Amino acid sequence: DGEQTVVLLPRSPSPSKRYFPIPLDSLEEEYRIRSADDGKLFREEFNVIINCYEASREHNREKNRYPNILPYDHSRVVLSHLDGHLCSDYINASYIDGYKEKNKFIAAQGPKPETVADFWQMIWEQKTATIVMLTNLKERKEEKCYQYWPEKGCWMYGNVRVAMEDATVLVDYTIRKFCIQYQGSDGPRAPRLVTQLHFTSWPDFGVPFTPIGMLKFLKKVNAGVGRTGTFIVIDSMIDMMHMDQRVDVFGFVSRIREQRCQLIQTDMQYSFIYQALLEYYLYGDTELDVCSLEGHLQRLHNTRAPHDRLGLEEEFRKLTNVRIMKENMRTGNLPANMKKNRVLQIIPYDFNRVILSVKRGQEFTDYINASFIDGYRQKDYFIATQGPLSHTVEDFWRMVWEWRCHSIVTLTELKEREQEKCFQYWPSEGSATFGDYTVELTGDTLCETFTLKDMVLTYRPEKQSQHVRHFHFHGWPEIGIPAEGRGMIDIIAAVQRQQQQSGNRPIIVHCSAGAGRTGTFIALSTILERVKAEGLLDVFQTVKSLRMQRPHMVQTVEQYDFCYRVVQDFVDIYSDYECLIVKYHIIKNKN
Repeated sequence: DGEQTVVLLPRSPSPSKRYFPIPLDSLEEEYRIRSADDGKLFREEFNVIINCYEASREHNREKNRYPNILPYDHSRVVLSHLDGHLCSDYINASYIDGYKEKNKFIAAQGPKPETVADFWQMIWEQKTATIVMLTNLKERKEEKCYQYWPEKGCWMYGNVRVAMEDATVLVDYTIRKFCIQYQGSDGPRAPRLVTQLHFTSWPDFGVPFTPIGMLKFLKKVNAGVGRTGTFIVIDSMIDMMHMDQRVDVFGFVSRIREQRCQLIQTDMQYSFIYQALLEYYLYGDTELDVCSLEGHLQRLHNTRAPHDRLGLEEEFRKLTNVRIMKENMRTGNLPANMKKNRVLQIIPYDFNRVILSVKRGQEFTDYINASFIDGYRQKDYFIATQGPLSHTVEDFWRMVWEWRCHSIVTLTELKEREQEKCFQYWPSEGSATFGDYTVELTGDTLCETFTLKDMVLTYRPEKQSQHVRHFHFHGWPEIGIPAEGRGMIDIIAAVQRQQQQSGNRPIIVHCSAGAGRTGTFIALSTILERVKAEGLLDVFQTVKSLRMQRPHMVQTVEQYDFCYRVVQDFVDIYSDYECLIVKYHIIKNKN
């Protein structure tokens, strides 16, 4: 082996500085210390890790996407030679060790058109069963990875035939299943199944806003560079946590950098690793199989003394650790917008607030107290908002019109205990006009626990109209929770049916402040959709994720408990549930 050149990053601290493994009980404090002063210590620690470069051979240059990210000879994946092809054993891919597991991963660049056949040759020769993809095909209009799989049907890549079997699109990632078969000169080999897990929520710049999606994705993976390294380090350090009760990010990154240069490219990626590990350490794996829900509920409600719901209250208390980011609420706190908020503590974050078009010549008319919220399969699937005030009704209908919403869910009565909770923004009969918008009532149906109204919304300046369906749930008192879960299951199902018929535009959900009951409804919609698709639920992480998108979502321990109860009711109602899930998977696999 030749000597490797080590080039330290400019202005890095003395390489003699040592960073020791961190015991788990010190992880939270260590994260806090390193995050202080805008992550100064994270930058210092990251810059100590060696940064290295290696020259490329002329005939392999076109196979490399980036000239400074090349595999070392001692750890590169070697393909079997193709007859008469010079350097046909080369692919820009490196073996990477896991924690106490040699060559657990292969880190590879996103294939280019001229390397797709090499990529599938590697998958076949290495007997790879899982491909983890951490880039989108294009980012900022620049190609990051050539699409190396067929959208449908099958395709030949070199000697490997690849057939698309199935694809499931979820909010943070997509799962694709391929059947691959090597076509040799002596005939085809036995086919194999390969699963591709494609993480789609990594932003073009920086790192994801929260590690929740990545940890969920990582779990799915367990049943080439930068992000690839981030994924490998998080996976390996979780293994170390379980085995040794400590983590050694610095030591591990230093070691894998000797197997492939520039794994972990920025201090943001480096600190994101710590953030993900802390998240995992503090909250662990809270995912449940529907079959174990009943036992989990009994443990949460294990009462030693009267009214002592220790497990449940402890789980809910952890949710209150989610910091309310007041510095991210600037728009809602502008003096001109304050009067548009029903409750001053519940203001949308700037990064996901619903933006209206500015009215000509009128400043501050792009604000409404409403937040985009992710669903199970789709980003921005819901809009969580407050019950309109008399002076924000036109803004409300403007939002419905501009974002082409066809479903509105109301979870409050107009008045509760003599207090206005929501201004009546629809006509009791006939039609009503609010600024530029006319709303006409065309149908009114009373269901068991909710009223269903059909309306036509017309934008008068353009004389254009759209259909809106309004679901008004009546069984939810201001204090407390609905008496039983069936009504909630029914209204969620009715809204889903409407969505399928009207195209999946955002569903508007509101109570009075747009947090407690609204959060509970959205949490349940998301949880039940996952239960139907996978037979799994994670009430804790679902609610935690909602609270990172809008403050105080699912406001009380009773509402939190209600989420569990409704899922249990759902499972009890469909007690032949295993049969239902099996049927679902058979149907899916046939499609």
